[in-house]
Order: sequence, then structure tokens, then C-alpha cells
Amino acid sequence: MSKLFMTSALPYANGPIHLGHLRSTYIPADIYARYNRMNDVDVLFVCATDEHGTPIAVRAESNGKSPQEIADEYHKIIKNDLDSCNISFDYFSRTTDPLHYELSQKFFLKLYEKGYIYEKIIKQPYCHECERFLPDRYVEGTCPYCKGEARGDHCEVCGRHLEPTQLEEPACLICDSTPEIKESKHYYFKLSHFQEYVKEWINENKELSPNVRNYALQWIKDGLQDWILTRDMEWGIPVPLDEAKGKVLYVWVDALIGYLSSAALWGKRENKPWKEYWNDRAVHFIGKDIIYHHSIFWPAMLHGYGCKPPSNIVAGEYLSLEGRKMSTSKNWVIWASDFLKKFESDILRYYLVVNAPLTRDTDFSWDDFQRRVNDELADVLGNFLHRTFTFTNRFFDGKIPEPFEFDEYDEKFKDKISNIQNVVSEFIENYKFREGLVEIIKLAKFGNKYFNDKEPWKAVKEDPEKAANCLYLCNQLAKTLSVILTPYLPVKAPQIMEIMNLNVEELTNWKKASEFIPAGHEIGKPKPLFSKIDDSIIKKEKETLYENLEETEIMKDIISIDDFAKMDLRISEIIGAERVEGSENLLKLMVDTGEKKIQVVAGLAKKYAPEEIKGQKVVVLVNLKPAKLFGIKSEGMILATSDSLSVLTADADIGEKIK
Repeated sequence: MSKLFMTSALPYANGPIHLGHLRSTYIPADIYARYNRMNDVDVLFVCATDEHGTPIAVRAESNGKSPQEIADEYHKIIKNDLDSCNISFDYFSRTTDPLHYELSQKFFLKLYEKGYIYEKIIKQPYCHECERFLPDRYVEGTCPYCKGEARGDHCEVCGRHLEPTQLEEPACLICDSTPEIKESKHYYFKLSHFQEYVKEWINENKELSPNVRNYALQWIKDGLQDWILTRDMEWGIPVPLDEAKGKVLYVWVDALIGYLSSAALWGKRENKPWKEYWNDRAVHFIGKDIIYHHSIFWPAMLHGYGCKPPSNIVAGEYLSLEGRKMSTSKNWVIWASDFLKKFESDILRYYLVVNAPLTRDTDFSWDDFQRRVNDELADVLGNFLHRTFTFTNRFFDGKIPEPFEFDEYDEKFKDKISNIQNVVSEFIENYKFREGLVEIIKLAKFGNKYFNDKEPWKAVKEDPEKAANCLYLCNQLAKTLSVILTPYLPVKAPQIMEIMNLNVEELTNWKKASEFIPAGHEIGKPKPLFSKIDDSIIKKEKETLYENLEETEIMKDIISIDDFAKMDLRISEIIGAERVEGSENLLKLMVDTGEKKIQVVAGLAKKYAPEEIKGQKVVVLVNLKPAKLFGIKSEGMILATSDSLSVLTADADIGEKIK
């Protein structure tokens, strides 16, 4: 029996699970795990809560708690969220487990002894009031490039990665004092040494999806830089060297090793070896925001240690909400626990999978959710099953009828039932979970059409053999659906089997999907499987969502009419455009305002290519005080929407003023 080591990205223990997490990482992984188990693959599916790092330490200090208390609280919440969505982990551990500490320190020491980790003196902010060095998120200040508010590792405005020492007007997050820059010894991983190895692994790995491969190769093209492995703080796994007192492993080092420690804890509990699972085949399911860590840093670490790399990395794209980017800080989010108090987990799993391919960004819309549940689950799948079971009970005493000679239509239907198992297999094995589910619903639609065309309610009197063939085949499809829906809908699929008086355990075998039930088998009474969602429920959910949105997101600080009159807004034409080197977000634009030409740096690169935006007439604030963004002078501001980044255009003359 082949073995499969599977993981989902470790959820960070400073907040609950939301629908974006489920869509990108946990539901796809669970479908793949369940499918492989049904195909006699020995699956080890593990995960853990990621419980170290500065965000947890900062939250703990802000709340007057210990980091361990924060981690304990959210570990329980996260585990409940994932259990409620029926994510079938074989083991779900924590990175605060003693065995995880042991493995992480062992990993560090071996890399250190092999010469892949070295010491380096760097400069870091030091707070005299708190008497400690300040790791990244303990420092806030002004971005040196765009002058926006930034923290010690990242600028939210321009998107640039930062070091704490780069911030202008830095302040300690805890006491608000100005830190001093002092020298501190840290430990670096020779990531640059593994550039050719990682490049070769990515290029030769045919399993990697384009979104992972392309992202990773871009980093390699720019040249891999050595990576700092340590932080000056108390919360974390201590660096296992006598001379490294007060230093802990960077959270991304021990989080990746969390996959292995969770498997080791499973092995300890089950008294089974776990390494053979990794050595056979390992697949990681992650969100696209952590592709770098898994496709670059992790393979290099493993190779340095002496382990084989993962077989594949499956990265799910982002989920937006009602057309806007999800934001937990602005309450523009749907938490898994809130959703699952009101709706069944299987309909959530269905919607998040069928909505779009995993490798494409998609949107959660309450209206579209209602439409798909009502039209596809209730009207197509539920209706087909209910009619099949009802008519079998009414006209054939609840027993699957003996079939007679099939006509061409019957044979076509029979072939579709027999083939669907292989069609869906092909998609799931290639991580195309949506496409597999779409094929299942398409066949259920065909089943409804076949049922309508055969008219068994008439045929039972006029042509009993025709009616018998119809109900015979419809029951076979119902049984097949119950098997192939199991990875997708692990609650509803067994309910279909139970209605049909089938052995649920026996049918958790994928190969059984195309086997027909013998005539004469007695089924049970039909039960409603999918309920329609009323308009009033959706209306209430949308109202709640918008009520939760912070007022600052709906209306910024109120200004007077006099303040507005000071703004010189003019129709202008973009006459030149190019990307800003080193930034994913910014474009440098030359703009004709009618009176003069000005240079504007705008955060529109994720929406528009330079050639797309050139020539457009847009609204520009032309009397804005000049500022430097990424070291480039910007003399105005182009008006655009906050989430979709769509520029405001107008059919007017260049230079015309907005009043």
C-alpha cells in the first residue's frame, strides 16, 4: 500500500479560522485526504497551531496575559473551527509541545554543525525603557519610501519589506519611547548556497502548479539572500547554543518543522513509524501568501539537513468578500464559527469548492451562495435524489426494480454512471477539485432530465418496463453519487447511503462507486437532504456584515465644505506609465493635467499593466503636497476605488475641473 504524508498550513494562534482559510487550505486538503483514503492509500494528514512569534507576544503584552495563555485560547478555538468543518486530520498538534521544541533544536544544531548556519553582527532597535531589543513588530514608525505608517517588517501602504532599523521616527510599540540602534549577534541560514539546488528542484518537479512555480522562480531570478533565523525575545524556542542566551528561533523556522513534529507525535501515539510516509510522498496545502517559505526556504532547509523535499505544494488563491478584500481589522470577514452556527458545514464546503478553481482568486457573495445552494444542491441534487427515492417507494414497494432491455437513452445514462468515477478521479488527482464537483452536478442534472423524459409516473401504467428501467438506473446513480460525493460532502454523502440502506463503511471505497446495486434491494423512506435558503436569511446576513464594518471604512473623517473646496481635482490624461522597480504595487505615471505635466506614483500595479492605463482620462488631485514614494517624487494623486483599484474615469476635456 502506498503512503502519503499530507499537511495543511499551520494556522497562527492569534485569531479564529475564517472562510478564506477554509477555501484556500483546509477544505481542498481534506478532499484530497479523503479521496486517497478511499483509494487504499495509507494517508497521514497532520497539522498544528503555530504558537510562537511576535504577533502573539505583542497581543499578550497588550492584554496583560502570557503568550502561552493566548496560544492556549486560540488553539482551542481553531481546533473547534476545523472540527466543525469536518477536516479529517490524523493528528493536530501545537508548536509549544515539548517534542516540537526537541525536533526544532535538533534541526538547528545539525544545520549549524554542517556549516549552513553562521553568526553575523547586525544592528537592531533597543528600548531602554523595556530593557530589550525590539523584534520587527515591536517597532512602529514611518516608511522611508512612501512615508506611510509602517511596522518593523512591512509597510502596509507601498507593500515593501522593511527592516526595523529602516523606519523613520521609530517608536516602541509597548512604551512608545524612541529606541536606540545597537549591535546584536544573530544566526543566518546560508540560503544563497542552495540557489541552484532549489532552482533545479522547482524546474524538474512536474507536479508543481504554475502559480507556485512562477512565484518561486521569480525569487530565484532575483537571487536568494541568506535568511536570519533568530530573534531577540523570550517567547519562542531557545537557540540551543550556550552563547545564544536570550535568542529564539524565528517563527518560520519552527513552524515548518511543525509538520514533522506533528507526525512524530502521531507516531508516538499510534506506536508507528512516521518517516516512511514522508519518504514515500509528501504534499503541502497552503495559501498563496506563504509560497516563498514552502517552495524556497523549506526545500533548502530539508536538503541541508539531509531529507528529501516535498513532492508537491498546492497553493490556494485568495477569497474576497462581497467584492472587497477581506480584512479582520475592519471586521470585513466571516468567521467559520459564526457561519457554522447557522448553516451546515457541507453546504459551505460545496460553495467554497464549486465557486472557482483553487488556483484563481474568487469572491464569497451571500447572494451567490444562496443561488448555488438553492439551484444546485436543493433543486438539482436534492430534487433528483428525493424523486428517485419517492417514486421507488410509491411504485415499486421501496425495492429497486428488475431492469429490462435498455433503449439507446438508457444505455447512454448507464455509461455516464459507470464513467463518472474515473472522470472525477482524474480531476481530484490533479488537484482540480472544482472541476470534479462540477462534473458530479452536471451528471445529477442529466439524471433529472432523464427522469423527466422517461416520465415514470405515466410509464408505470402505460409501459411498466420503461418505468422499471428508469428507477433502476436512477437508483444506481444515487448510489454512485453517494460514493463520489464523500470527499466533498462527508456528512451528506453517508446520509444518502443510509436512506438507501447501504453499508456506509463498505462504500468508503472509491472502486465501489461504479458497482451497481442488485435489483430487489430495499431502500428506506426519502428524507430532505438540502433545504432552500430563504431571502430573509440572506438579507439578515448581509445587514449584519455591513453593520460590523467599521465606520472608518464607510466614511473617513468628516470634512467641511471649505476643506473640500481646497482640493483641485481635474480631468487628466495618463501619457506615460511604467512599473516601479522593487514594488509589487506601484506605477510611475506621467500625467497631463491641461496646465502642466506632473509625475504621479500610484498603487495601481496589481490592477493595471502600464500599457492598459496609458491613454486613460482620470481624475487627479493636482494640488497635493509633493512626496517621495520608493524614492520617486509624486506630485499628485489619482482617484481610484479602495478595493478593486478601479480608476475614476470621465468623458470630459483634459484640464476640466471637478466641482
